[in-house]
Amino acid sequence: MELLRSEELSKGRLLVLALVLGWCLGSARCYRQSQDTEFTYLLPAGRSECFFQTAVKNGTMEVEYQVIAGAGMDVDFTILSPEGILLIIESRRSDGVHVVEPTVEGDYQICFDNTFSHFSEKMVFFEIIVEGQGGDEGGDEEWPGLEEADGSLLEYKLEDFRESMDSLHKRLERSRQMQAVLRAFEARDRNLLEDNLWRVSFWSCASVLVMVCVALTQVYTVRKLFDDKRRVRT
Repeated sequence: MELLRSEELSKGRLLVLALVLGWCLGSARCYRQSQDTEFTYLLPAGRSECFFQTAVKNGTMEVEYQVIAGAGMDVDFTILSPEGILLIIESRRSDGVHVVEPTVEGDYQICFDNTFSHFSEKMVFFEIIVEGQGGDEGGDEEWPGLEEADGSLLEYKLEDFRESMDSLHKRLERSRQMQAVLRAFEARDRNLLEDNLWRVSFWSCASVLVMVCVALTQVYTVRKLFDDKRRVRT
């Protein structure tokens, strides 16, 4: 009797796994294509550039940006709603994080302005994270045709598998976003160190040159003081 129960339990597990794996392999993807965007570009001096991001109604849009290279490492930043309302404006900032919630349906305008700088171009990294209503990118429609096999599976329900996979997907996506932000921080710090290294090297060479000139001048002056050209008769 116990042997039959264990065999039925094993068959139930295999059936659930076969359903989940078969659905994942049969469809092109297990989740919708991510609407998240990350981009690094060069903003020329005296220029302003805008990007457009489509959002759904009652969703969430998070925008994070960093200036990772360029003199001053600062830009002007604005976000305009689809109705043309100015939601966020920042002046001469090197980084920032902003959340628009709830969003309205339409295209949001995200602009970076470097018109105040006439000579220095800036390298800007920004990331846009868009979530649907309630922050759920997926839904029951992503699991079509998957129902509980039968009552003998007990606690092995497809709902448990779905929740676990959804949670894992969201955590992996968030980890990827954090790694992109950390890479931007690392790039900005590296550019800042390289710029400071050039300045330190330049002024060190200038200081050494001045010290050599001063030493040569002192030696020449002392020698001139003891240089007696008068003839001594004997």
